[in-house]
Amino acid sequence: EDAWIETGDGEKLHGWQIPAPDPRGNVLFFHGNAGNISHRLDSLAIFNRLGLDVLMVDYRGYGQSSGEPSEAGTYRDARAAWDWLVARGVPPDRIVVFGRSLGGAIGAWLAGQADVSPAGLIVESSFTSGADMARRLYPWLPARLITRLKYPVRDHLAAATSPVLVIHSRDDEIIPFALGRRVYEAARQPKAFHTLRGDHNGGFLLSQPGYQRALAGFLSDQLP
Repeated sequence: EDAWIETGDGEKLHGWQIPAPDPRGNVLFFHGNAGNISHRLDSLAIFNRLGLDVLMVDYRGYGQSSGEPSEAGTYRDARAAWDWLVARGVPPDRIVVFGRSLGGAIGAWLAGQADVSPAGLIVESSFTSGADMARRLYPWLPARLITRLKYPVRDHLAAATSPVLVIHSRDDEIIPFALGRRVYEAARQPKAFHTLRGDHNGGFLLSQPGYQRALAGFLSDQLP
């Protein structure tokens, strides 16, 4: 079902709400930098098998959503999606926030807000900060000075009080495994780490069925 969500600064986001039969809870999914929600059907199928209702949205400037992308804008978009779910009667303790790659940074910000308390937070194939990624991509430049995308994931995770599952592949060619481990180290307890194999975009599929088992175990604890 199409979901149209208005942000606090007047943008209109397009999303999909996908129900599961006899759902155990909800997942609020934030995708990576490339593509849009129509490219996440593999993840939707996994969430459906796990018994989760899903809300995924395109950030401003992505897909059918209005506006232009920005770091502050993605945070506003995440907050609007959360508020939309809660306003429709979904209890916060039945929502798991799930972010992949760039979406992990956005999900970590949301979970770190003082008035947001999801049942759990899953951060998959993400990074510690925009500056760390810039230094990785442009090691010959003063990346910490020139990058305009801060995304201080470690700071947001330190503020988040929900249980956290961090997932990363040793073979990730875009965001090094070492950054995934640092993401895990920044999170509070209780937390868990699951290792994938395969590349940045396809590791979660190549690592089946262990990947889905790891999600199922985390969800069983947070959404009994």
